[in-house]
Amino acid sequence: MTRKNEPKRLRRLLREMLLIRRFEEKSAELYSAMKIRGFLHLYIGEEAVAVGVMEALTPEDAVVATYREHGQALARGMSPKAIMAEMYGKQEGCSRGRGGSMHLFDAATHFYGGNAIVGGGLPLGVGLALADKMQGQARVTCCFFGDGAVAEGAFHESMNLASLWKLPVLFVCENNLYAMGTALRYTQAVQDLASKGAGYGVESAAVDGMDVLAVEKAARTAVEYVRQGNGPYFLECRTYRFRAHSMFDTELYRTKEEVEEWKSRDPITLLARRLTDKALISDQEMASLEREVADEVEAAVAFAEAGTWEAVEDLTRFVYSEKGES
Repeated sequence: MTRKNEPKRLRRLLREMLLIRRFEEKSAELYSAMKIRGFLHLYIGEEAVAVGVMEALTPEDAVVATYREHGQALARGMSPKAIMAEMYGKQEGCSRGRGGSMHLFDAATHFYGGNAIVGGGLPLGVGLALADKMQGQARVTCCFFGDGAVAEGAFHESMNLASLWKLPVLFVCENNLYAMGTALRYTQAVQDLASKGAGYGVESAAVDGMDVLAVEKAARTAVEYVRQGNGPYFLECRTYRFRAHSMFDTELYRTKEEVEEWKSRDPITLLARRLTDKALISDQEMASLEREVADEVEAAVAFAEAGTWEAVEDLTRFVYSEKGES
């Protein structure tokens, strides 16, 4: 990237984080209005991780995510309209309205979920990477998971196999310190999660997950390592979710003071301030970005509102096979 194009790129990164933030805020509003049902896990506060990591990937690379995946899906380039329609349960959604918030999927962008089971995406990521290696495909599989998944057997099995078989996997741990609602200090004897990679011979690093440029730099180093055929890489992004675990969470496990302290390191504010200090964005341009994002989110809502419900007689489709079907 040339210096001439760098300001434009930085403004794009800012816009991507803004889109995630405003999309999530609107989702919370719609959930309260009972337009979105089921479970809803918001990505507010963690935007720098998804945007920074995606910047290091190519369009051909594969992505596997957790149930808190709206941010990754948007950063990957999935349509906000298709995502919102999915959360509404409409047929125009990316999973025909059958997956909802936790099961976003889009083959066109190589976004393979959205997985509701904690740690469930880890073995899938290893499987995708194994298939690519066996077929001689030159791509990286990026697997996102939370700090809670590190306590799961699937994490250890996946790290072990990926290392044993030198698979092209980038493991990205979004460590927001609380998993569902238990502080990391109560669940992990060793809280330096990045150090766990050493036990499997996996190259590892930790990065400030509130700084999108730091995440991007660390992710580029990691992706290059994997792409050169060196095997997997484990990147721990130390971040924080500003909202509760889900819309049902009473959030009694942390103090308001702690949340406010982390909000002072808001990744969007940090990048906007950096651009402002270097005179790379004006107040007018910032306001214009906000308007563009607001219009995009409203268009997504309108699309979802206008979407169609699946016919009752089709509800068993894709669930059961009719006798005689191949």
